[in-house]
Amino acid sequence: MQQQINEENDVLDRHETHTCNMARSPSCTYTVLESVYGVRYLIYRYSKNQAPPVTFVSSVGMALQLLDVSTPGIAYICLGGFIVVFSLFSVLMKEKIYLNEVVLGTAFGIIIGPHGGNIINPRSWSSSLESQNNITLEVMRIVLGVGLFVIGVELPKSYMWKHARSLLAMVIPTMAAGWLLVGGILKLLFPSLTFVSCLVIAACLTPTDPIICAAIVGGKFATDNVDIKLRQILSAESAANDGLAYPFLSISIYLTIESSKRTAFGKWFLVGWLYQVILGVILGAVIGFLFSCLFQLSGRRGFVNRESYVAQYIAMTLFTIGVAHTIGSDDLLAAFAAGTAISWDGRFNEQTKDEHLNDQADDKTIGGGSGQGEGQIEDEEYEKEAFVSVIDFVLNSAGFIYIGAWLPFQDFNLPNLGIVPWKLTVLFIAIVFLRRIPALMALYKCIPEIVTWKQALFAGHFGPMGVGAVFISTLALTELSAPHNPPRNQEELLALCIQPIVAFVVLGSIIIHGLSIPLFEFGRHFLPNRTGPTKILPISDV
Repeated sequence: MQQQINEENDVLDRHETHTCNMARSPSCTYTVLESVYGVRYLIYRYSKNQAPPVTFVSSVGMALQLLDVSTPGIAYICLGGFIVVFSLFSVLMKEKIYLNEVVLGTAFGIIIGPHGGNIINPRSWSSSLESQNNITLEVMRIVLGVGLFVIGVELPKSYMWKHARSLLAMVIPTMAAGWLLVGGILKLLFPSLTFVSCLVIAACLTPTDPIICAAIVGGKFATDNVDIKLRQILSAESAANDGLAYPFLSISIYLTIESSKRTAFGKWFLVGWLYQVILGVILGAVIGFLFSCLFQLSGRRGFVNRESYVAQYIAMTLFTIGVAHTIGSDDLLAAFAAGTAISWDGRFNEQTKDEHLNDQADDKTIGGGSGQGEGQIEDEEYEKEAFVSVIDFVLNSAGFIYIGAWLPFQDFNLPNLGIVPWKLTVLFIAIVFLRRIPALMALYKCIPEIVTWKQALFAGHFGPMGVGAVFISTLALTELSAPHNPPRNQEELLALCIQPIVAFVVLGSIIIHGLSIPLFEFGRHFLPNRTGPTKILPISDV
């Protein structure tokens, strides 16, 4: 017994000596070191089957106070962890399995969201419904703005002018037909909604999502199997029709909230078309053209390096959408127009293309061992976009992780509003087959870039809905009155129904369009084929 007391006193003396020495140290260092020696003493006490003294329990508690578990910290961990893990298997995922950050990011968001691990819940970031919608709106705005600007920059020079006829034939009739058709389907499935309310929801589902489209069209499968002209027209179309969703939404909203149809159509023409669309295009084009001239002038004098050119992808996006949003114009269309204008003569692309290819050569040299020759760039690499932005990848990942955590699964079954899973499933199937395919099959002969009916079918199928649909639906909510449950009028019923319906279709589109190519490859390689393996989408046809 006396020996045990002596041992304990020795430990206490050493602990007190260290505590005295640490009294002259900074508070943070003192707390951490004290906790270290406290833990050692706790281990000693437990080894002797003795309860820990209260003073040492308080020491450990003091150390735990250093922990700062917060929503931003958890969000950074989740986003950074996803990107790190995805990067470790990026070649396997993108070039072997054909899975990109769209599908995997959404799945990861669902897993960590309120209906999975409940680690991140975007709706808990604010108690106000208006603030929740504003957070969603701005996250989607940044992701879309950067994506649209990048698409505009990476199109060939003067592309929108040279292919204006094709884009007009492909965008306007396809969007209008899909808008009216989806509105009719919604009316049949949800009779409590008026046709005008159905058109509001249909306007959210009309545009092709440029982020998902870029991830699919820019992937290795499309590069190997789809003609570059078709890929370029699909990218340009997805960017253009995303900005042109404003007029379809605005006429539907004005018809809902205005008492007079004359007033609604007047505002639609003056605000929806002239102020938002036309002014947005002019504003973006002017900003892009002026900055292009300024950079060329500065570049000739040697004042600008390539890194500064590359930085404009994010800087110009933020500047353009900031100006357009401030004056109330179409910021998405302005971002696309600015990207197109800044690279109109091709000089901006020349400044970034060499840098991009040099980076690819360095990456291939580092990877090595492929048997293709170290540091060699394959011919098809030159067909790829001049800039695959790391920031763009991070933003896309963050956007779809956010969407996965944001999805309101509990609202997919609201019988009191007429929303039930089977109706949503029927709606999604009808949208997949009827929203774009019939129109493009009928119009493809007027579009020189689409040569065969197989190409028209491919273009019609790959019209995904994602970030753009979430953005437009959230924008619509900001224009509608705050709803009560149960709703007191048609406007409140629309406000309650719009996001559950749009969210279900977005989830289905991410699954179907994101997994289409992996399923094609699975069928090509693993299903029995008596005639031998063939390309499902040969480049000569598609």
